[in-house]
Amino acid sequence: MNERGDIDPEFDPAKHSLTDSSYFEDLEVGQRFVIPSRTLGDANFAAFQLLSGDNHPIHYDVEYCRRRGHPQLLAHGFQVVSQTAPGAGMLPHVLEDSLIALIEQSSKFLKPVYCGDTVYPALVIRELTPGKTTGVITLRSTIHNQHRQLVMEGEQKMLVRMRPSS
Repeated sequence: MNERGDIDPEFDPAKHSLTDSSYFEDLEVGQRFVIPSRTLGDANFAAFQLLSGDNHPIHYDVEYCRRRGHPQLLAHGFQVVSQTAPGAGMLPHVLEDSLIALIEQSSKFLKPVYCGDTVYPALVIRELTPGKTTGVITLRSTIHNQHRQLVMEGEQKMLVRMRPSS
């Protein structure tokens, strides 16, 4: 309803989405989903400390870091991997009607990520494993830094529905 209480028959909130929904059968190996880049600053580090409860000075005391050969605060591994959260990009919107759950995640940390670094996360479909009514999407997750270095790689698995029968 608008201010006058009129209902707009042209508007349907169920159709208010970013993209058409895809199902397991619509996906392809090699399909890439980039997640917006972001520069990790002091606020990101403070928010992660509050969320995680991790109080080790390697993540929050720049002088402690420098005494140990690091130029800046060192990002926590979980802070780094959280940048590949599928919800930070388009993938959950693409799977809007078919997504059931993120069922697995693993990662390797290859290079340090420091406060002030810009990260470029991405997810690429590596494998599609069909079942009877659902399928598993295996994704390669990566993060590069502003120097084009691969700083993290891993794998995520998502459970999605097959297209419903008509």
